[in-house]
Amino acid sequence: MAKAENVIALFKEIVDKNKIALNAKGIPKKPIRKLIRFFRSVDDARIQGKVSYPLHEILMVAFLAILAGAGTISDIEMFGLDKEKWLKKHFAVKHGIPSHDTFRRVLSIIDPQQLQVATVAFLMDNIKVIKRAFNIESGVKQYCLDGKTARGTGRLKGSAREIAQLHTLHVYDRSDGICVVSKEVGGKTNEIPVAQEILRLMDLRGSVVSFDALNTQRETIATVIKQKGDYVAALKGNQAELHQEILSYFTPSVLKRLQASETNYIEVKEKLHNRIETRRYYLSKNVSWLIQLRDWPGLKAIIYYSIHKEDINTGKITDEKYCYISSITDAELCADVIRGHWSIENQLHWHLDVNFLEDSTEIIDRAAFQNFSLLNKMSLSLLKLIAPLLPRRKSVSGARKRIGWTLDILIDAFRVIDEDTLAEAALNVKAKA
Repeated sequence: MAKAENVIALFKEIVDKNKIALNAKGIPKKPIRKLIRFFRSVDDARIQGKVSYPLHEILMVAFLAILAGAGTISDIEMFGLDKEKWLKKHFAVKHGIPSHDTFRRVLSIIDPQQLQVATVAFLMDNIKVIKRAFNIESGVKQYCLDGKTARGTGRLKGSAREIAQLHTLHVYDRSDGICVVSKEVGGKTNEIPVAQEILRLMDLRGSVVSFDALNTQRETIATVIKQKGDYVAALKGNQAELHQEILSYFTPSVLKRLQASETNYIEVKEKLHNRIETRRYYLSKNVSWLIQLRDWPGLKAIIYYSIHKEDINTGKITDEKYCYISSITDAELCADVIRGHWSIENQLHWHLDVNFLEDSTEIIDRAAFQNFSLLNKMSLSLLKLIAPLLPRRKSVSGARKRIGWTLDILIDAFRVIDEDTLAEAALNVKAKA
């Protein structure tokens, strides 16, 4: 991986180091046209002769509202009505602002798969622009798989009319800081076939896929290998025999021998919040003895991962240990992938729950929630790019508040994805070097 976690982190590093300020006047037209083009690629299922509001305008207003802090469909309508003059000044809102019922109806009939393709294509296009402008290499691509339950989407639990909570399987591209796949599943037990279905459609060449123990399945790993990818997979009780076999292998003498090696042992010590954390990764390429070796395609290494935590305030000591199987034999890369897998929680799920309040959503319609969530994820990725350009408050929540308070900061939002502006900023960086 690159020295920073992903392209967004590298961009922030460049901005901070060079004190970049994108101070062009007015909203650049290229990114606006690009955004409209991607929204226009989404099919409109409405009867066209009876449509007053173009789909791309509805999506544009909804996206800007969410970027500025909207957490519900009614919030989108209020944003549009309050900022209608501003919107008409900068964007084409030909027929005014639709009602919240119109927003809800449209979000419920859009095919989430199509909106996902459009939003991901928009974000990936922007990341490419930043990479090109600043010559950023993101290193090995890592895809993290994990599910998330929106607890507020369930109703009437235990009754005959129960509406189950909506569970979504995410594929997070840690290297580019983008959620590339969001797929609804019926529940955690259904993640496994859905994960396999998603992976069959992905080009995994030059990529590492990481997942928790739930998705450590023979067919899932066979799919990764078939798609020319690599994997680092956690083990727990669902593969109890293999887990116990590997755990038994890593005796104190084996760990000591691996620790003495220059290539098979990685140790990282950090101070995090109120604790000191020491993480140790032991990798062994000795896998020929595994009884189930032939059942796990591409298996070349087994990993023992221990975490020693010491609370600075209380002195409490906590020790944890985990086992992994991998098609990679590079201990440093495996350690980075294992640690990096948590980015799907820290950089995606945490923000969706804390900053976008998805866990307390009142949207029950499945398609409407999925589409709203896709716009949340699109906003999150853009906010991460905007945040370092703002003075003082550089967090995602801070950037979102600033946009909501002063819509002119949206100009920054669009300058950060404007090729011409970024190219000029990159030239200034090179001139300083």
